[in-house]
Amino acid sequence: MLVKSDKVVYKLDASEVPAVVVESGAELEIETLDCFDNQLLAKGATFESLAWDHTNPATGPVYVNGAEPGDTLKVTIKKIDLHEYGTVACLENEGTLGHRIKGSHFKNVPVKDGVAYFSDELQIPVKPMIGVIGVAPEGKGVGCGTPGPHGGNMDNTMIGAGCTMYFPVFAEGALFALGDMHAVMGDGEIGVTGLEIPGKITLTLEVIKGKSFANPMLETEDVIAAIVSDENLEAAASKATEMMLDFITSNTEMSVPDAVMLMSLTGNAEICQMVDPLRTARFVMPKKYIGVKSVF
Repeated sequence: MLVKSDKVVYKLDASEVPAVVVESGAELEIETLDCFDNQLLAKGATFESLAWDHTNPATGPVYVNGAEPGDTLKVTIKKIDLHEYGTVACLENEGTLGHRIKGSHFKNVPVKDGVAYFSDELQIPVKPMIGVIGVAPEGKGVGCGTPGPHGGNMDNTMIGAGCTMYFPVFAEGALFALGDMHAVMGDGEIGVTGLEIPGKITLTLEVIKGKSFANPMLETEDVIAAIVSDENLEAAASKATEMMLDFITSNTEMSVPDAVMLMSLTGNAEICQMVDPLRTARFVMPKKYIGVKSVF
């Protein structure tokens, strides 16, 4: 099933009308706009002409039959296809270095054959990832630019093809949506943008009944990661670390002291993004050291 990018939301909210309804296990192709609603890709576009209320669109939401609060939505990302141009920008007083910038600046960057052509002299291999991905939150809706326990704008560079995400379900049908794709981005997204780009994601959605975490979990072939957003990076990193400790002790016979020592030797506390209204961190643990093959 194809979900086109003419069906987007600017907040993740249980009150949003579903774009489509699917069964658990469905495979979808989802088209996405870039974080600027593709506005800066237009000829002659300027920041002054940008409609800021149309930023960070997420395609959807997708209602998944059978998903209820207390369940988990498993999202398996199979493939990402990129548009031929992306946009990178920096703005005065935005991001961690905005105080060093005057005015607003952007460039449209060609993307071809796995390479982003930043300039005639500088080419960067692409590493496609999804910035905004998640479900409707508990209670009041949350703008797509803000992350939280429901997912949202986590800007986690690990969320790409070959990754599986696990989201706690807070609303009937989960109401899944995604957008804000990047052709390439560094951890932290310090300038507020990655290489923002439209595209298409192929994925499957599956409901796991009666099991859930407080925050999103991520899995690849080799690692499991806990992802937490909070008001500051230290709090986010500490909570992600504790979440991983709980996961290890709940899924193995390892004691808390042994798990802490193992995490200190082989795990990594990492920054996802440090520029959104809430900051996001992850704790990444290799599967081989804990003997766990998958999150569920």
